[in-house]
Amino acid sequence: DKRNTLSPALLSELRDALMEADARVDVNVVILEGAGKDFCAGYDLAGAYAGFKEGETPPWNEADYRSMNATIDDDVWNMEQTQKLTMVLFDMHKPVIAKVHGNCLAGGTDLALMCDFIIAAENAKIGFPATRANGTPPNQLWMYHVGPQWAKRLMMTGDNLWGRDAVKIGLVLDAVPVEELDAAVNELARRISFVDADLLSAHKRIINAAMEFQGARQLQRFAVEMDARAHLCQGPRRKQFKADMAEGGLKQALKNRDEPFGDGMVQAHWFNK
Repeated sequence: DKRNTLSPALLSELRDALMEADARVDVNVVILEGAGKDFCAGYDLAGAYAGFKEGETPPWNEADYRSMNATIDDDVWNMEQTQKLTMVLFDMHKPVIAKVHGNCLAGGTDLALMCDFIIAAENAKIGFPATRANGTPPNQLWMYHVGPQWAKRLMMTGDNLWGRDAVKIGLVLDAVPVEELDAAVNELARRISFVDADLLSAHKRIINAAMEFQGARQLQRFAVEMDARAHLCQGPRRKQFKADMAEGGLKQALKNRDEPFGDGMVQAHWFNK
């Protein structure tokens, strides 16, 4: 019902499943997909990004966990724990294909961009609209996929891309009609599966190491700290979002945040050429 929104419990279970697949000798490639209508609608906004009232803590916090609201370092610490769960996609030895359909928004992109390949439905919606008022992506691999100008374009507007347009700027590997998505992903997985797992690992780790030499891992830590800083923003849009959450709930807050952006989709003239 919540469109695969992310929580620490879900991410912990996902991490465990991925590590099990990475350890199995009968697995050469992993496919990550979302059940239901969407790949992932993002983080559960009833949790970390809801704008808790004074003294409130997320429902998953145990007594010995840091409060999300106490200090900026507590915020960084909590997000680093989440980041460790999503970075497993980057760090595991076996390749992972993200099969994206429906919405892949905000935290959903934190998962998808950590995968080795993204194949999307042409009508999938991909983006990080939370950058309009809520923060900046704590998993920052956008720059490595699309370059600085497109990364800024997407971050500074929170606009989304259709899958058919995301492939044109390199955000995804391929985009196909939704009815062909299963076949396209399965064919890539089939071809990869014919290569020995240890050789696949060598390929993945060499290329990921090249990204790390370009600063990819350091950027992830820096992005978390900048996201924590952004959470302290007292600008009018950030204040309004918190007030709308408290007074009208999530739907009202999202409506007021996104309404000035129209349909919220990137319109680039050359997409249609």
